Amino acid sequence: MRYGFIITIIALLQLFSLGAALSLQWWLQPWIAFMPILPTAIFSVVFVISNGLLLLSVSKLLANSYRWVSGWMLIMHFMILTAVLTSVLYGGYWLIGMFAGDVFSTPEMVGFGLRACALLIFIGLFIYSLYSAYVPVVRKQVININKPMQGQLRIAVASDLHLGRLFGSSAIDRLKRLLIKTKADILLMPGDIMDDNTKAFTTYDMTTNLAELCKSLPYGVYATLGNHDLYGHEKSISNALRDSGVQLLNDELTRLEHQGQPIWLVGRFDNHKRQRVMTTELLAQVNISEPVILLDHRPSDIIEHSALPVDLQVSGHTHNGQIFPANFIVNAINRLGYGYEAIGQGHFVVSSGYGFWGIPFRLGSRSEIWLITLTGTETMPTTSIRQS
Repeated sequence: MRYGFIITIIALLQLFSLGAALSLQWWLQPWIAFMPILPTAIFSVVFVISNGLLLLSVSKLLANSYRWVSGWMLIMHFMILTAVLTSVLYGGYWLIGMFAGDVFSTPEMVGFGLRACALLIFIGLFIYSLYSAYVPVVRKQVININKPMQGQLRIAVASDLHLGRLFGSSAIDRLKRLLIKTKADILLMPGDIMDDNTKAFTTYDMTTNLAELCKSLPYGVYATLGNHDLYGHEKSISNALRDSGVQLLNDELTRLEHQGQPIWLVGRFDNHKRQRVMTTELLAQVNISEPVILLDHRPSDIIEHSALPVDLQVSGHTHNGQIFPANFIVNAINRLGYGYEAIGQGHFVVSSGYGFWGIPFRLGSRSEIWLITLTGTETMPTTSIRQS
């Protein structure tokens, strides 16, 4: 599996390099007449940068090498997308010219205009992707479960924060303001809370911000660990979260009292933890006639869980692909790669995440929190599901 991933990354780097070099060659075409060596130079520079970063990453000579490789791949990806979108614009211009006559301008002016548009598109992709990564949206969902439940419970879900140098104290404070504004009762964080370790969390004293967030909610904050929380720093990450007031559910469960009625929260380790407890073992400790909410970082066990007495499962991990067109891949390999769906006996929500992995860009996905209003048969006699 590991070698397959490495081979895939190497192949993608070469393909992206080819596409980026061809895109750059088109954009610089007017200057090639004056510099015949330019096409060769473009291909050489692009492939040297790609494979040089790859070698530095493999040899671990470059700090945070995965960010550099990811950033360079993103730049090349945006070059390719820019070329595609510019081609679409030219195709539209050509079709209009066929019917209306070529009355717009000379070919030289058309070429200049297309290159100007390409530059604007390239810059626009960066701005929009940054915006999508740092400005979250609130997804609202009303879910009625087929169990008695007094009143309603307003559940906020923020997965995949990846707290680190690029996403830290200000993001936690923004989350707090959103939760207060939406009047959430509780926050669930199903995994990948830290970006691999606690270095930035400690350096920038995020404990204070996270503690204030926990205090702002009537029922507090509950979390499970994701794969990035288990890459060698599980203990320090767990301690940092507990010290901040986060209540961890690592293959554990707890019983809340909501308006005098019990609600069960069950949390699982990510499957990176080989010895994690089976969901059925955890549910054996629960009164399944009462509402049961499961936190499971990956959505990979949704089919199995849909046959169990789980009323609501919240997950993350997929980031909804984070960068287009990976969102299509995510949804192709998962029963539910993103969004909400009622499946079998339960309701399932897979978030694209509040933060991001690697680089602060999202295209085709959005930083988000979910606000789930959970109700039962005592408050709503018939099943009602609404999404906005």
